Amino acid sequence: MSDLLIQSSHLTKTFGHKAALRDVTCSIGRGRIVGLLGPNGSGKTTFIKILCGLLQPTAGTLAVDGEPVGLHSKAIISYLPDRMYFADWMKATDLFDLFQDFYADFDRQKAAEMCRSLGVEPRDRLKTMSKGTKEKVQLVMVMARKAQLYLLDEPIAGVDPAARDFILNTILTNYNEAGTVLLSTHLISDVERVLDEALFLRQGEIILHNSVDNIRESEGKSVDSLFREMFRAVPMEGGRF
Repeated sequence: MSDLLIQSSHLTKTFGHKAALRDVTCSIGRGRIVGLLGPNGSGKTTFIKILCGLLQPTAGTLAVDGEPVGLHSKAIISYLPDRMYFADWMKATDLFDLFQDFYADFDRQKAAEMCRSLGVEPRDRLKTMSKGTKEKVQLVMVMARKAQLYLLDEPIAGVDPAARDFILNTILTNYNEAGTVLLSTHLISDVERVLDEALFLRQGEIILHNSVDNIRESEGKSVDSLFREMFRAVPMEGGRF
């Protein structure tokens, strides 16, 4: 088992003439909660999808747990995409069956307990659920695994502040503490309190990667304040600056 969970070297991804990631080099260890921070279009989702094996890099290398992205990494990564991908005809109990078949680290009892605590009825079909409840089901499926790496793509986008706290608390109380959480967001103020490290992306490039404590000490300001200063001219959620 490698001490470093993620190792990226000169990782580049282009779509035609546009570079989504440019020469991304970084290392992330175990037992960390890392914020992948940047405005929309900065390359956060592209990086996560390459980690998942859903996209192939144009250049550079990427290793998870000391091995190239492949069968091993897929078995130890639990991925929350930025949109729902389960079929509407399914019930949460159907998803329990599916995940139990596919993932050795899936804890069905934990999933059922999380559904109860979140007020989700597992026997209801997804098509009868509200958007928020569907998102809760998807979060349950991801966090009920004892994964080594949790990749959460914008888990608090599009929900009200109270729901954001609820979602973050669910993540914090259910992830495998020996593993690492990589959480993509542009809502820094909501997640800063839970982060160990922050990795800033701008136009596909890493412009800062450090511990949250070091950032506060060296910059004399919060990660959120630094982010707003560095991205002052970049439109944020809802068109704000």
